[in-house]
Amino acid sequence: MLQQYFIELGEGYGDIYELMELMETNQHRIHRTFIFSSNIKGGQAISLAVAFQPARNSNFMPIYICREGITQTGESKPKRRLLFEEASIACGQEPIYIGLKHSTEFADTKLFYQYITGILRLNHLVPPLQ
Repeated sequence: MLQQYFIELGEGYGDIYELMELMETNQHRIHRTFIFSSNIKGGQAISLAVAFQPARNSNFMPIYICREGITQTGESKPKRRLLFEEASIACGQEPIYIGLKHSTEFADTKLFYQYITGILRLNHLVPPLQ
């Protein structure tokens, strides 16, 4: 049974560089890259995520995420988002942009990640629960 699990690296300040390193060293395993956006007062909170194919014969599909640590105000994209987009394209992936509810709208981050997983499955962006 293939299951997706979110692995939170941090909020995206220095953690984005770790995420990009994971992308580069595991380029052959990348399933998709994502840019999640949530509305906040004065702009948007941006999360960056990468879903990887399961390693070897496992049924574990990791989705590494830097959750809501990047704030975007106005039209110009923050540097870290641009770096992530460039890294995604360099790995052969066009990042998929998805608008979401902010994680503070959920009682627990587990519920927030279940919400995202449901959206990704319904839109056929990750494999269904088997």
